[in-house]
Amino acid sequence: MAHFFYWQQKGLKAEKMRLSPELTEQLRAIVEDEGLELLATEVHGSGSKMILRLVVDGVRGVSLEKCASISHQSSALLDVEDPFSHHYTLEVSSPGLDRKFYSEKDYETYAGHRVLIKMAPAYRPVRRCSGKLETLKDGIVYICSDDENRLELPLDQILETRLEIDWKRVMKEGKTNR
Repeated sequence: MAHFFYWQQKGLKAEKMRLSPELTEQLRAIVEDEGLELLATEVHGSGSKMILRLVVDGVRGVSLEKCASISHQSSALLDVEDPFSHHYTLEVSSPGLDRKFYSEKDYETYAGHRVLIKMAPAYRPVRRCSGKLETLKDGIVYICSDDENRLELPLDQILETRLEIDWKRVMKEGKTNR
């Protein structure tokens, strides 16, 4: 389950929609001090509706307490660094059950799992596909689709890959664990 902790911030220039590598590394150090990994920093929206999201994960998952601690520490750092010229919201979040893939390492970690892939608009053979992730090799992602076809998708044409959740299984397990 994804946890969110919100903290209002004030603050590099509006035209800069990414954090500097130095600031990102400082945020990474805060997250690592909590025993977690910083998967991504995402900036969404604009103006006062901008959201800076830190996506964190760990071997044993992410607790609300860890998110809160990271949020408070990151907030103090961001107050000093002042990365945006306007108000924004800081979110610290786990990737969730249907986690997005952030690196090539994720394709190795989640081989054998079901995934949903969205391709770039210019890629015509397939727009979306789902199936069992086989591997990533030489820039090609191999998927076994539901109809048993093996798809070969160029990594550089993939917009987004997410784990696909079997909600029936999750709900069934949830009922037996109560």
